[in-house]
Amino acid sequence: MTSILLADDHHLVRQALRTLLAAEADFRVVGEAGDGLEAVRLTEQLKPDVLVVDLLMPCLSGLEVTRQVAQRLPRTRVVVLSMHANEAYVLEALRNGATGYVLKDATAADLAQAVREATAGRRYLSAPLSRRAVDAYAERAREAADPYETLTTREREAFHLAAEGYTSTEIGARLGISPRTAETHRTNLMRKLGLHSQTELVRFAVRRGILPPEDPLPPAR
Repeated sequence: MTSILLADDHHLVRQALRTLLAAEADFRVVGEAGDGLEAVRLTEQLKPDVLVVDLLMPCLSGLEVTRQVAQRLPRTRVVVLSMHANEAYVLEALRNGATGYVLKDATAADLAQAVREATAGRRYLSAPLSRRAVDAYAERAREAADPYETLTTREREAFHLAAEGYTSTEIGARLGISPRTAETHRTNLMRKLGLHSQTELVRFAVRRGILPPEDPLPPAR
């Protein structure tokens, strides 16, 4: 029996996914998370065989959730759900440790197959994603330095929250640290990424797939 944790910020989507996966005799959904921080916490607590996570999640993106889970719980396989077929997003998910990448317009059979392939330790990409193109893109990407990779886990968490418009005080409250420490993380990540304003930070987050391209500026808090 494959245990599965679902992570998506829309309750109706989670409900639909649970119904689809519960229809498979060899699947068992053990929990649900509504944001990225909760997804990491529940994965550490429940240790599911597979985490199915949305690419765009509040508080911590699905990409960063994937990276943290892959590092902390290598036995938990990660299947990313996304509406984006752009190979850059696919590459980022795979680089962060995802085993599968499933488009949201895929069929229930595609998702079930992705979960089974992930459980077996095999990569699964939704059609029409091209493995050859992704591999070629990955090869080119390895040749370029990526300043985002220099951020610590805590700096990444602060980055994701700052990109959504959270203040240092609010970031500290979400992460269980002081506002001063949160501000230090913000200062350090801005320096490492070569960013000088909130606008530049948001644009960087959009390019990384942390914020949706159709909503480049988060609402005022």
